[in-house]
Amino acid sequence: MFERRGLLLGLVIALCIYGGWNAWTHRAIDRPPGILAQDEPSQQNYDPLPAAFDHDGYAIQPLARFSLLARVLSRSDYHFDRLAGLIPTDLALGWGPMSDSAVLRLLKIEQNDRFYFWSARDFPIPRRDIETHSANMHLIPADAGVQRTLRRIRPGALIQLSGELVEVHAAKGWSIRSSMTRDDTGAGACEVVWVETLEQH
Repeated sequence: MFERRGLLLGLVIALCIYGGWNAWTHRAIDRPPGILAQDEPSQQNYDPLPAAFDHDGYAIQPLARFSLLARVLSRSDYHFDRLAGLIPTDLALGWGPMSDSAVLRLLKIEQNDRFYFWSARDFPIPRRDIETHSANMHLIPADAGVQRTLRRIRPGALIQLSGELVEVHAAKGWSIRSSMTRDDTGAGACEVVWVETLEQH
């Protein structure tokens, strides 16, 4: 009985330490007002599509070259859902007016269950500008270096990434396909990105 209580206490302490460390290392970066990422994401669709390739037992089908400079609005890490082994982190990203602190301070931004949500009491910019200048992106690290950088990304950071929009097929039969446009919303609107380079500023 006492041994079990000791193990549980140790587990609780370890979880508290990890939670505190995680909150500190991923604390938000304050930015002054002003647009940080001026340009729209760059995308060049493949036609015809290149051959799919294998990555850790998943079939990855490239759909388009993709790159962007964007502000990190929020991050969410996953450990236990179906995608966690392939896609450990989602980043909600903003560019144009959605990279401006003057706009973002009037929005509430959250991520949950692989979705990105925002709300506003009063719209600081038109609703459509919010929808077309931000997105939730499922990020697949192409190598260990990208994965290490991804672990350090903080909300408020300015990031530069490049890679490919992809469709993924798992051996167990499920699949996930990237959105191919920045003006959609709801289910299926997230980008699935094979990340080849990633920098945090």
